[in-house]
Amino acid sequence: MAKAENAELVFVPLGGVGEIGMNFALYGYGPPSAREWIVIDVGVTFPDAAHPGVDLILPDTRFIEENLANLRGIIITHAHEDHYGALLDIWPRLKAPVWMTPFSAGLLEAKRQGEQGAPKIPLTIYRAGETFTVGPFEVEAIPVAHSIPEPMSLAITTPAGTVIHTGDWKIDPEPTIGPKTDEARFRAYGDKGVLALICDSTNALREGESPSEVAVGEGLKGVIQSAVGRVAVTTFSSNVGRIVSIAKAARDAGRQCLVLGRSLKRVIDVADELGYMDGLPEFIAEEDFGFIPRENLVIICTGSQGEPLAALAKLSRDEMKSVSLTAGDTVVFSSRTIPGNEKAILEIKNRLIDLGIKIIEDGDALVHVSGHPRRSELRKMYEWVRPRIGVPVHGEAAHLVAQGSLMSTSGIGQVAQVRDGDMLRLAPGPATIIDQVPFGRIYKDGNLIGTDQAMGIRDRRKLSFAGHVAVNVVLDDKYELAGDPDLVAIGVAEADASGETLEDLMIDAAVGAVDSIPRQRRKDLDLVQEAVRRAVRGAANEAWGKKPLVTVFVTR
Repeated sequence: MAKAENAELVFVPLGGVGEIGMNFALYGYGPPSAREWIVIDVGVTFPDAAHPGVDLILPDTRFIEENLANLRGIIITHAHEDHYGALLDIWPRLKAPVWMTPFSAGLLEAKRQGEQGAPKIPLTIYRAGETFTVGPFEVEAIPVAHSIPEPMSLAITTPAGTVIHTGDWKIDPEPTIGPKTDEARFRAYGDKGVLALICDSTNALREGESPSEVAVGEGLKGVIQSAVGRVAVTTFSSNVGRIVSIAKAARDAGRQCLVLGRSLKRVIDVADELGYMDGLPEFIAEEDFGFIPRENLVIICTGSQGEPLAALAKLSRDEMKSVSLTAGDTVVFSSRTIPGNEKAILEIKNRLIDLGIKIIEDGDALVHVSGHPRRSELRKMYEWVRPRIGVPVHGEAAHLVAQGSLMSTSGIGQVAQVRDGDMLRLAPGPATIIDQVPFGRIYKDGNLIGTDQAMGIRDRRKLSFAGHVAVNVVLDDKYELAGDPDLVAIGVAEADASGETLEDLMIDAAVGAVDSIPRQRRKDLDLVQEAVRRAVRGAANEAWGKKPLVTVFVTR
């Protein structure tokens, strides 16, 4: 590849840097006026209580939408939701060719069939070890260990140098389904010379090395063998290696497996088609639950993050038609708690404990291990790759700063701390932030996608705190009140501390507001509307201490 005149290589994260989740990275090569771009990963993050009603949170892609003529392709490193979950929603805005592994493509198709109106995306399949060209970028897929099939790091080569984009990875000498992290390929690139390492920071605060998935399988086997009743194990649906570990542990303990949860079944179907479930006994059907002795059953189920409609939550409420848990059974959380889900998970655990069910977590036995590298693993990657520039990504500020410090003390000469929206020039010259681009969040809300304002999320948040009041004021032909205003309050306190109803207080305030306006000025209905709105809101605040949203209609 010939080096273009005035060409620069830049890295621009629009998500996932300064937060965990919603990964979306851009690489641009060429002169500033004519850069060609690729996208690495198109992930989502999930809403919390501050986003009532929102289904998913997606990266704001305005910047690359303004440069579509120069967008050459989208590459997905693996099929975790925070790396590919926004693809069906974002792709219609970008309409660029997409490269994925077979497993990622299978999961995408299964998801597409379950979403009405989802686009059929043209895909090119790539596999571990293959090299392919996207615009001015030559990309090699380097296999790494992680908690899902077919995770890839990407070696991205341009005339300005090679960048290693690690994606999610760890070093596991004994993964259940593979692959192992390809040390030889990373070392080979290190020998040739690597410009920059763009590296996963999720576990940069943790010393040591992550245990192997095989060790987790042994931990699960011990728990299952010692349990006296049924054992239900909840884990992330996408963790096929963990599903295999659970199934093998159940088999070795002389138990049969039942799978509960649509997302688990969808992943297992795709994994089975690709041969990842070979050699395992068949899972039993839900209808057979009643015929299996308690001591002979293991249930693999969704709901590790406290999702209220997932299988584990339903089991804790005894809402499943054919399957139930009873006192003496065991529930194993073979997962980590994603920040923000603690309360929902605790509620499920408490319901299970009330049923007399034993809870096993990571602190009780080795039943989970992270798919991300701890500090000793990070040091090994630095030793293999020996980059000139280190860029921590995939983490909150604490994780990014921790890895940046580790990079500096491990001999990486330049460490660039970036956040979403920063344009980092990797070459030529020293790594430098040269620009800020638009970034942020957009929201999937039912069938629509838009900003928080466009989707009404800001007002919805206010409604959740202080309710809504609708007031209808009718003026006669002399601009006098034609009777008391009609008022409907939803989510508003009924009465003040003295027992006076808030509706009466707000109606009195509305009448007072109209009466205080000279009759000649009441011809300005907008003026009347705003005066009533302020008066009603003020009356509610004085009596209740909160300001509801107030909508006023004035008619004549």
